[in-house]
Amino acid sequence: MPEFIAGRNPVTEALRSGTLIEKVYFLKGSHGAPIDSIRDLARKRNIPCVEVTHESISKFGIKVPTQGVVAAIGTKEYCEIPDLLQIASDAGQKPFVVIFDEIEDPHNLGALIRTAVCAGAHGGVIPKHHAVAVTETVARTSAGASVHFPMAKVTNIVASIEELKDAGVWIVGTEAQAPKVFMELDFSIPVAIVVGNEGKGIRRLVKEHCDFLANIPMAGSFDSLNASVAGALVMYEVLRQRTKR
Repeated sequence: MPEFIAGRNPVTEALRSGTLIEKVYFLKGSHGAPIDSIRDLARKRNIPCVEVTHESISKFGIKVPTQGVVAAIGTKEYCEIPDLLQIASDAGQKPFVVIFDEIEDPHNLGALIRTAVCAGAHGGVIPKHHAVAVTETVARTSAGASVHFPMAKVTNIVASIEELKDAGVWIVGTEAQAPKVFMELDFSIPVAIVVGNEGKGIRRLVKEHCDFLANIPMAGSFDSLNASVAGALVMYEVLRQRTKR
């Protein structure tokens, strides 16, 4: 559970001072000049704003009056896609990026980030909406790896994929019916691995923009893996190919 700032003045000051904020919650029906001002400040900083009910706010466990507005404090400073590519360039390596397509479980995201760091990925891409952010739970699950792992937080994953493609990065996703096994792909090239949602997998439009789709072979009665395990298998194949003698 993230930490929260509650109340119109505290939230306003946090927004103006540059405090890391993941999201601003507004109680449904709240209105007036102070609320509009907070919305404007949040939007100028590209911070998502959502309307919630009394019941939802009560689950945050806030002990002070909210005055209709609550801000979730962020735990990470995000970067841009070009920053990730520059990190690879500075290291004299071909880009290796992980795209997290609407991962919702903070434990899965934390495990994926930890694996990405261990596998040598230069950074990750995460959507602003319909996905978990890098919260305290994510940080704990990643054993602190999330603090050191560069992440771009984007509005549109497909647009970010196209931006990576324009920079010469090839996009790889997993698909159960794909004809090739993931180990048959060449990961020595500049590559971005897409890890799909825990239940729905990679979204259709995202999948359509992948350059390559490959399957993860299965034996037994199950037909899919946990998102963090599936992602780990592909990420370590990238590491294996790039470090084999």
